[in-house]
Amino acid sequence: MFVALWEVEVKPRCQERFQKVYGPGGDWAKLFQSDSNDQVTELWHDPEHPAIFLTLDFWTSRQAYENFMASLAAEYERLDAVGEELTRYERKIGWFESVEHGESLSRGSREPKRRAADTTQARQGARAFCVRIRAVEKQVCRQATFG
Repeated sequence: MFVALWEVEVKPRCQERFQKVYGPGGDWAKLFQSDSNDQVTELWHDPEHPAIFLTLDFWTSRQAYENFMASLAAEYERLDAVGEELTRYERKIGWFESVEHGESLSRGSREPKRRAADTTQARQGARAFCVRIRAVEKQVCRQATFG
């Protein structure tokens, strides 16, 4: 399993439109769902900082993600331009691969349908991952503030 994780700050008064483009059923999710290697795309909101969102794009493998991005580069660029109109910044937090799944996933495999268990597992992994990221961010902020 592979996840691309991004942090985004949305411009004032653009949050509703941003959520429609990036949220479940939005343009990004629809684009990714056109590939059977897409597992799940999630949008997370920080209730303490209303303009901050995380996007988590889960794929069967990094190679599958990269192949998809290369094959639909023009559509990706078009949607990215829409996103730039709605955001102050976008920061790539990182690209991560599951230690548990590692090389056990067959590269380039195309299953006709995503299995429900895979999607549930991806969502549970996303939630745990976000909790860990937030804990690290808070610790770093405390250290920077109080030295």
